[in-house]
Amino acid sequence: METAGSVDAALEKVSGAVPDLVLLDVVMPGRNGLEFIPELRNLGIDCPVIVLTATNTVSVAVEAMKLGAADFVTKPFELDALRLKIRQLLEHQSLAQEVVRLRDEVAQRQQLGKMIGRSSVMQEVFRTIERLVESSATVLITGESGTGKELAARAIHDLSERNSGAFVPINCGAIPRELIESELFGHEAGAFTGAKERRIGRFQAASGGTLFLDEIGELEPSLQVKLLRVLQERTIEPLGSSKSIPVDVRVLAATNRDLEAEIETGNFRSDLYYRINVVPLSLPPLRERREDVRPLVATFLARVFERNKGSASEHPPISDRALAALTEYAWPGNVRELENAIEHGLAMCAGDEIEIEHLPVSVRRSGRAEALREDWRAGKLDFDEVLARFERELLREALEREDGNQTRASAALGITRRVLKLKMDKFGLS
Repeated sequence: METAGSVDAALEKVSGAVPDLVLLDVVMPGRNGLEFIPELRNLGIDCPVIVLTATNTVSVAVEAMKLGAADFVTKPFELDALRLKIRQLLEHQSLAQEVVRLRDEVAQRQQLGKMIGRSSVMQEVFRTIERLVESSATVLITGESGTGKELAARAIHDLSERNSGAFVPINCGAIPRELIESELFGHEAGAFTGAKERRIGRFQAASGGTLFLDEIGELEPSLQVKLLRVLQERTIEPLGSSKSIPVDVRVLAATNRDLEAEIETGNFRSDLYYRINVVPLSLPPLRERREDVRPLVATFLARVFERNKGSASEHPPISDRALAALTEYAWPGNVRELENAIEHGLAMCAGDEIEIEHLPVSVRRSGRAEALREDWRAGKLDFDEVLARFERELLREALEREDGNQTRASAALGITRRVLKLKMDKFGLS
C-alpha cells in the first residue's frame, strides 16, 4: 500500500505504479482532494476511488460521484464496513476487467490451430473444440467436402493432453476395400498373398494419440462390425493373428455423407453411428460465413506465395473488385476451392495486382454480377440496364455450362427452349 500527503504527491506516485484502488480524503494540504479524480482519469487510470470526508453534506457526495468516484464514506466510519466496500469494489473491478479481456480475445481471435474464422458460426466451432480437448470422447465431424474437417480433428488433438502422441489420419474412401482392414488393424507375415512381413496398423500407430477416420461413411458393412468391436473393447486383432492387442486411442471420425440417411438405406450400421457420434461437431460451408473470406484470402495469399516464392510478406496485392468477387461467390468446394482460386490468381497475375480476370472462370462470373451492382450504385447503369445485363449473363453461363445445348440449358434455367431461343436472339447470343 502506498500513501501520499497531497494531490500532487499522489499524482506523482500513480504515474509510476497504477493502483488497484484509491482511498481519497477531500481535505488535503494545498489542493482539494476532489481535484485528484479528473487528473487520475486523464492519466488513463480507471481504478475505483472511495472518497473520505468529515463533511456530511449531499453536495460533496454528488460532486464526488459526478467526477467518477465509486463510493463515498463519511468520517468517522467503521473499519470493517470500509474493508467490505474495498473488497466488493476490487471484486467488481476484477470481473469487469475479465469481461473486457474475454471480449477482446473473442473479437481478435481469428484462428484456432490452422482453422481461420472470425464469423459467429466459426467462433462457436472454436468454443466447441476447446471444450472437447478436455475429454476423450469420440467425435463425429460433419460438413461438406472442403470445409476443413481434418483441420478440426488436428486442432482437437493438438490442444488435448494427447498432443505428445501421434495424430494418425486415414481416408477410408481412398484405400482399396481389400486393403483397408490391414491398414486399420495391421497384419502378420503370410496373412494374405503379398504379406511378406508383419506390419502394424493405424490403430497401433496411433496408440497414446489420436486416430482420425476420414470419410467413415465409405466403410463396408463387414468392416463396420469389426470397427464397432474395436471401439467397444479397445483391442484389435491383426489379420492372421488370434491375439488381441490393447490400444489406447482417441477416435475422431468425419464424413460429408448424411449417415442417418445411410442407416435408413442399410449402408451404415446404427450401432456404429451412435458409438462414433458421442459428440457431434458440424462445420459450416463457406457460403454461410462469407465474413471469413477476407481473412482466409489474406492467409492463403501469404501461404501460397511463401510456398512458391519463399517470402510470405511480399505477395502481390489483390484488388477490391477481386475481393468482392471472392466474397460474392458461393464456393461449392468451400475453403479448399478458395485456396485453389488464390493459387490460380497468383499464377495468372504474373506478380502484379490480382484482378478479377486473374481468378477462375466460375469466380469471374460471380464477379461480373458484383460489378453490375457497383455500376448501379455509382449511377453508371440504370435499373433496366442492370437487369438486362444480368439476364444475359445467366443465359450465357447456362449455355456455356451445357456446351451450347439449348434443351439442357433451358431446363437448367427453368424456361422452355422457345423462350430461351427468343432471349438468345434478343441478346445476340449464338
